[in-house]
Amino acid sequence: MRFGVNYTPSNGWFHSWLHPDWDSVSQDLDAIAGLGMDHIRIFPLWPILQPNRTWINEAALDDVRHMTQLADERGLDVFSDVLQGHLSSFDFVPSWLVSWHETSMFTDPNAIAAEARLVSAVYAALEDIGHFQGLTLGNECNQFADRVHPRRMDASSADIDGWLNALLAPIRDKANRQGRVLLHSENDAVWYADHHAFMPCHAAGIGDITAIHSWVFNGTAQRYGGLSQESTRHGEYLIELSKAFADSADHPVWLQEIGAPGNVIAAADMPRFCSGSIEHAADCTNLYGITWWCSHDVNHALSDFPPFEHDLGLFDENGALKPIGRQYAKLADEYRRRPEPSPRSTAVVVQVGVDGNPTLKAACSPGGSVFERWMALSAKGERPAIISSITAGNPQALALRGISNYEQVEMVAGNAYSAVSDPSLEAAMASAS
Repeated sequence: MRFGVNYTPSNGWFHSWLHPDWDSVSQDLDAIAGLGMDHIRIFPLWPILQPNRTWINEAALDDVRHMTQLADERGLDVFSDVLQGHLSSFDFVPSWLVSWHETSMFTDPNAIAAEARLVSAVYAALEDIGHFQGLTLGNECNQFADRVHPRRMDASSADIDGWLNALLAPIRDKANRQGRVLLHSENDAVWYADHHAFMPCHAAGIGDITAIHSWVFNGTAQRYGGLSQESTRHGEYLIELSKAFADSADHPVWLQEIGAPGNVIAAADMPRFCSGSIEHAADCTNLYGITWWCSHDVNHALSDFPPFEHDLGLFDENGALKPIGRQYAKLADEYRRRPEPSPRSTAVVVQVGVDGNPTLKAACSPGGSVFERWMALSAKGERPAIISSITAGNPQALALRGISNYEQVEMVAGNAYSAVSDPSLEAAMASAS
């Protein structure tokens, strides 16, 4: 199993793409490789890569390529995002999508064609580098379609299906031939928020791997506690929940983001949270890898971040390894050598409609009936999976997943989930709506 980090440059954060400090990047990558990591995920900024709809910045592509080459020289695999998109409460959207040019990245045919060209261009810039492993379309692009977003881009679920396939289709065959992976990532609204255009069947059914972003500042830690089983099993729960919507029983899942946010977890408890989260996630079958958020703390001289975003790194802003960094490195060394866990034979059933998506996503959210039942079984020492009601009615599908016993639950909404991590932002959005 892979263990790596989401790479946040120590000098200048992601603004450093404006003028990369390659000596600093090299030092960062040396530290990451020295920690025993096997991969990084990188985040070039969309407005720098494609400042005009019909012009891709070749110099910026060269910078993405150079960073990938530096990682390659250190034996680090590289996964690159493309449409950046959204990072740590900041949006990086090119000017041709906003204000006087206001449109939707998900539905405007000209915008979709431009985005597809950029995805293909980033892939072409990296495809001959041995340690390049694949692309994620962008970081949590679903938040742009969320009703809580202050400048929401309208889209239907059908629009999202078309958008995802339009961006992946031009390079899908090439990536398959070359053994690279193509995927997309969403925050947990895709699993938990009703009336959200991105659906579980998009997340688990389009792309080579399902991406999980597990953050317990979503109401889980606030309700149950930062070191509760509900928090330390949140990543495991999302991994198992995602499998209910995958077409195949062995579809791989990547815990692409997980971190220990200081607004809900005390600094002294962060190594314990890390240990519990990794232990539980590693007990899931078909887990492609775990990628911690993030490599380096954000310099406190940079302003307007939610405060906890400054301190999510394994290294502090001066490059010193933090206790959670030592713990994650120890766990990575231990768990990547462990054998594949045994299949799970007991499952909780999610009721789904004819489209395969939950009849009530909120039942899967923290406090919801599916969440609560799964956690209760886990507390009793069970290793519950999650299956859809379609799978529950198909003996062959049950056999393929190794399920011999399952429990139906009434779909009842939870009341703990919040789509926004920072209360000040949440209050501002509530007043705006």
